[in-house]
Amino acid sequence: MMKTFWEAEARAELQQRLEQLRHDSQRRWGKMSCDEMLTHLADSCRMALGELPVKPKPGPFRYWPIRPLIIYKLPWPKGAPTAPELIARKPDGWDSEKASLLALMNRLVAESGREEWPEHPAFGRLSKKDWGVLVYRHVDHHFQQFGV
Repeated sequence: MMKTFWEAEARAELQQRLEQLRHDSQRRWGKMSCDEMLTHLADSCRMALGELPVKPKPGPFRYWPIRPLIIYKLPWPKGAPTAPELIARKPDGWDSEKASLLALMNRLVAESGREEWPEHPAFGRLSKKDWGVLVYRHVDHHFQQFGV
């Protein structure tokens, strides 16, 4: 069964891994520093909450069977392109970005009962279940990038 951000055990695991990160943790791939990665994840949470508008990207990821394959099955490529809005903001300091990410993760959980979720720029309209798996896999992907 695919882990989902909506499960308390999966969230606790992500929070434990967040605590293992250090400002100087070295990336295994990609270009982001650890601070930039936390900023990226925080802004991704803001996008999921509908607080950070991200321009839609047309393409095949919005359609069956591609969308569920990417969200639920296929391994994610290292260094895949991301929405410019999710890498535009400069980090506000290690402690601030770490606290911000944790607070935004908690806000996502607090709002998990909502009926409507914003469109994802690449995947389009998603269900709560889709968002839960996507958020978990996105955070997991970047934590792996920094060895936790």
